[in-house]
Amino acid sequence: MNNILVTGSNGQLGSEIRVLSSQFPQYNFIFTDIDELNLADADAVDTFFNSNDVSVCINCAAYTAVDKAEDDRELAMLINYKAVENLAGVCNTNNSLLIHISTDYVFNGRHFKPYEEIDPPAPDSYYGLTKLKGEEAILGLSKNAVIIRTSWLYSSFGNNFVKTMIRLGNERDELGVVADQVGTPTYAADLASAIMSIITKVENNVIKEIYHYSNEGVISWYDFAKAIMAHQNIDCKVVAIESKDFPAKAPRPFYSVLNKAKIKSDFQIEVPYWLDSLNIMISKLR
Repeated sequence: MNNILVTGSNGQLGSEIRVLSSQFPQYNFIFTDIDELNLADADAVDTFFNSNDVSVCINCAAYTAVDKAEDDRELAMLINYKAVENLAGVCNTNNSLLIHISTDYVFNGRHFKPYEEIDPPAPDSYYGLTKLKGEEAILGLSKNAVIIRTSWLYSSFGNNFVKTMIRLGNERDELGVVADQVGTPTYAADLASAIMSIITKVENNVIKEIYHYSNEGVISWYDFAKAIMAHQNIDCKVVAIESKDFPAKAPRPFYSVLNKAKIKSDFQIEVPYWLDSLNIMISKLR
């Protein structure tokens, strides 16, 4: 298990895996994005795997524009389902372990306790549907795969809620942020560490499981924004608003807390508290 392919490597999670890769000299990392490897082209994926003897594929590639997906349905389905189906088939043929990143959006957010892996998915958005279809393709085709659902991803790389709040907080005196959507942020660097822990512990064993991963704790987007402003000493008043006051094309889950007991138990992973990870990430922006 030497060659690790990271797809979508220019995104938040892929970039964090790139940073982390130097700590794992026993592996040869191959970082690609759409310019190097178009996952929607099944023949290209097959050729790439054969040429590079891929042992593990970490699929970070995804269509993540939640609202835009409601209109741009063909492209969202192509990237989040058909491309994943291609990867799952090629990984199966080449006996490669597939680690695929999914989302809390496969749930409708009407739960009252943290979602477990066995809870039935019921996406309300088209984005959530495409991600669920990707999961189903993997479960149907793969004999060696790990699906990791995560939520509220952010990083010092790319665009995300944390960076947006810092920018808007410096531009405005007051900012309304929804307080009736509850979940848990995920620092992409922590998720990257969890993925590498899984790879080192699975080694040559066969696995086919779904796991949930986010940081620890439960907050609203309003709480998250308040913490960001406080950390940066930004003099911007954050006002709690309801989702109905911030209309969006795609519905958001009102409750998307993920139960992480399974991943912690199976791989002895320690999950950091969300605020501790936020402090670490923001310190890297300076």
